[in-house]
Amino acid sequence: MHIVQFAFESVGFDVRMMRGGLASLVWNLAREFADQGHRVSVITPAHGCLDHLRARYPLEDLDHTDRHTVPLVLDPDVWPGHPPALDLHLTTRAHLLRHEGVDLYFLSDEYLDLLPERIYPARSSEGTDLAFFKPLVFQVSGLRFLRDRFAGEPVVVQAYEPYYHYLLPPVLKADPNALVVSTLASNMPIDQQIHRPQLEALLKLFDTETDLGALTDPPPAGARAEAMAAHLPSTHLTERKNADGVGYFALTAATADLIDFLTHGQLDFYSTLRDTPFEEAFRQLTVARIVRRTAERQFVGGCAVPDGWLARDPAAVDRADVLTSLGLDPALPTFYHSARFSVHHKGQVELFRAIEAVLATDPDVNFVVRCAVAAGGDDVTVAAGDPYFQEVADRHPDRVHLDWAMADEDTLHREAVAADFCLFPSKFELDSFLIAQGQLMAFGAVPIATAQEVTTHYRHHLPRRHRDATGLHVPRSFTEDDPLLTAALTARIREAARLHRDDPAEYRRLSDNARALARRFTWRRAATTRLAVFAAASAGVLPGLTPERAAEYGWFDSLADTDRITHRREIADAALRLGDLAAYRTVAPAGRPELEQLLAAALERADFARCADLTALLDDTGTAAELDRRCLVEPAGRGVRVEYRLPHAESVLLLLPTGEHPLTGGDGRFETVLPAEPAGPLVFLLRLRSGRFAWDERPLDACRSTAPAGTARERS
Repeated sequence: MHIVQFAFESVGFDVRMMRGGLASLVWNLAREFADQGHRVSVITPAHGCLDHLRARYPLEDLDHTDRHTVPLVLDPDVWPGHPPALDLHLTTRAHLLRHEGVDLYFLSDEYLDLLPERIYPARSSEGTDLAFFKPLVFQVSGLRFLRDRFAGEPVVVQAYEPYYHYLLPPVLKADPNALVVSTLASNMPIDQQIHRPQLEALLKLFDTETDLGALTDPPPAGARAEAMAAHLPSTHLTERKNADGVGYFALTAATADLIDFLTHGQLDFYSTLRDTPFEEAFRQLTVARIVRRTAERQFVGGCAVPDGWLARDPAAVDRADVLTSLGLDPALPTFYHSARFSVHHKGQVELFRAIEAVLATDPDVNFVVRCAVAAGGDDVTVAAGDPYFQEVADRHPDRVHLDWAMADEDTLHREAVAADFCLFPSKFELDSFLIAQGQLMAFGAVPIATAQEVTTHYRHHLPRRHRDATGLHVPRSFTEDDPLLTAALTARIREAARLHRDDPAEYRRLSDNARALARRFTWRRAATTRLAVFAAASAGVLPGLTPERAAEYGWFDSLADTDRITHRREIADAALRLGDLAAYRTVAPAGRPELEQLLAAALERADFARCADLTALLDDTGTAAELDRRCLVEPAGRGVRVEYRLPHAESVLLLLPTGEHPLTGGDGRFETVLPAEPAGPLVFLLRLRSGRFAWDERPLDACRSTAPAGTARERS
């Protein structure tokens, strides 16, 4: 096969041009495809680094000079003070680097050479700096180069991250020579939008017609939907919608030949958004229907820890020397965090608050923290990315080493070998495989990481005493400044330090598990899996949707009648887990024991609609009455007190049109005082002890107390 990789970042062999895991993913797959005998071409921006490339590699200037125009159509609500439309007149040139059997084509023009230091435009530049459109220009310039350079050739186009390639699937769909694979390298909001007039102009540029109206959604209606729409952007699972926006993942999924995920957890998460604050709203969206409709094209290609990394010898590293050179005490347990600087996505705000809290009570631990804000290499001086982080490090110079630069592999290896634990408190499920965590685990660092669905392959989410556990976990978080995550992270670091000192055998077991597991993830396996799927799809055979997966997701109406016979047990178990009586009855009769199981599951999930149906069938008036009284509104001075009771709730947030009100309390009882009685229904977002988030809406009349103030507490 000729595999053409289309990626915004791809030079995983050069620290100057790396900013994240995408470069490692693209480069290692490209090299492995080539090693297995396939022709591999990579199309990527030069990012203003041609001089750097020429100085280090045999870069060839190609006879490709493409003078073309990219139309920009600006959303006036986002780009005030700018013209509604303008044309970018560009001259795109191409340069070829043949490296380890791979042809890398670097494209250079007036926009692709912008931002040589950060490479990616800052999200905050949207609305103010036209450099924000650098990724859009790459799609146009790169697609034009692809069609020109490889015209008429049968190619598998593997494009990375839909935000950087949403034009390719619809434009190449009519090309019989192109099989287009969309690889999700991270979990951008699944309904993230592009300005529809802008997308129409780009599709017109390539003479492509697509029904964009079929990809849109109506505006939210009703108190519950409106509360969700107002709150959910803060979770980073979705974004505020524009009246003229179109979801680009829906477009990509609807038109790509294959959709490639890095882990099974990532596929599960992107299919359902289950247990997140966005799950309920997601189920109502067009993109959710497209995900289900295209499930047969979805597969898990996998990801890996780089082979060169696994081949390194930890015995060649002197741990004591490494820590001493960083100003730390090698006799102490050492905790390590290495990621790009992203204070919310990577949980770095909570991390530094936890570091401060831990050192206040246990000063005998080391922290090595790397928050990369800029390129690495020789003679690089990088300013602090966050003054608070630097302040914490400066207050504890003999316990905290903080570095803001991207490090080369030799440095990272030395630090990895010196680490006893690795810290990855990522939030918002924005990670996927998380290569950095695998690299640390491969040398025995025990992970303390978020129990994200997308990273369950690392098994840190398992109970610590589980035979396959690799470390410790903290709960999923969808809050920018999350005190619950800070508290959990603080507790886990303290627990880990005690474990390291007091139970070395248990620490070694976890470390050995981490090392053995991480070393199973190889690029040979990830490449071989993809090659088999590419070849099958080229022959017209798609991955398909298994009955087990459909049942696990609760997609019971996707099951064939024969599935209900051959997979009866899986369907029954899934229905019991979800509290879904209708689905259970399609495969088995439901007597009282089964109804009680279903009710327990629905209650655990805070699925109150199903609870109401099941308590009625069971004639369980006690549970029904308790649920009816879960919300109470009663006078409190000149205002009202709102109380919410649910034994397995960990936090409760009241959402009103006038604002959000966190309820205080614990042990299943929470309250807040409002200055006046709300005008309409009360909408709550619940964070359950299981880690699940659920929504609840209660009519105000059902919550009003008719008893004197204080009596309700006595009743409960």
